[in-house]
Amino acid sequence: MPGSDPLAQTMDVPGAHLYYQRQGAGPLLVMIGSPMDNAGFAGLARALADRYTVVTYDPRGIGHSTREDATQDVTPEQQADDVHRLLSALGAEPAHVFGSSGGAVVGLALVTAHPGQVRTLVAHEPPVIELLPDREQVRAQIQDIYDTYRADGADKAMAEFMVQAGLGEVPGQEAGAPHWEPSPEQLATMRTATEMFLGHLLRPTTNYRPDVEALRASPARIVVAAGATSKGQLAHRSAVTLADRLGTPVAVFPGDHAGFATLPEQCALVLDQVLTQVT
Repeated sequence: MPGSDPLAQTMDVPGAHLYYQRQGAGPLLVMIGSPMDNAGFAGLARALADRYTVVTYDPRGIGHSTREDATQDVTPEQQADDVHRLLSALGAEPAHVFGSSGGAVVGLALVTAHPGQVRTLVAHEPPVIELLPDREQVRAQIQDIYDTYRADGADKAMAEFMVQAGLGEVPGQEAGAPHWEPSPEQLATMRTATEMFLGHLLRPTTNYRPDVEALRASPARIVVAAGATSKGQLAHRSAVTLADRLGTPVAVFPGDHAGFATLPEQCALVLDQVLTQVT
């Protein structure tokens, strides 16, 4: 059965060695997370592998992917160049791209730099805080998280980040609404990426300001998505603001910021509908 056994592969890019998995058959669909590795998309990828050739990967410095200089920050533009090289190696263009959170920011940078490589970008809750009216306050909060990390360590900084990002129950949210609660296995994986996220990804990702005019002029179709139960959270607010700037509606996906992981079958149905929609 197509997609039942993902094929693991690796490739070299400038300054890093990337790990990725490929499964299924059909149009190419690349899934991007940051700081999440490919495992976070496992359920969604399986659910779509009967209709798409699904590629998931570990960003440089995350999971099985390595980088040569572990002291430098990693920007969305650098990650976008990695994905550009991965797409070029796959030899199938243009591709559908589903990016979530920081991965959605990478997707925006990819479309800006290499618009011809992307057929449709579904940007799920990108934290593009530079578009928010309260960006100075949010920027200061993120700097405080970084300062906490440097002074007091990852655990305290991550607790502060979760509160600031609103990842959990939201006041006024329907009681019992599904929200992301990492499994013990996911928590163990996340711990290995925490240092990378807090030290080298958080600030560059949230400092990224999308080139709205370039995105509007791009031949790639851009769909901004948000979770049905994450209203009020930082990334949801950013997504709504970006969609408004692009003049497009927000595609609503089941669940919250990580609905694709907790509700993969339901999200697969919506993602397939978005990708096959005739515009």
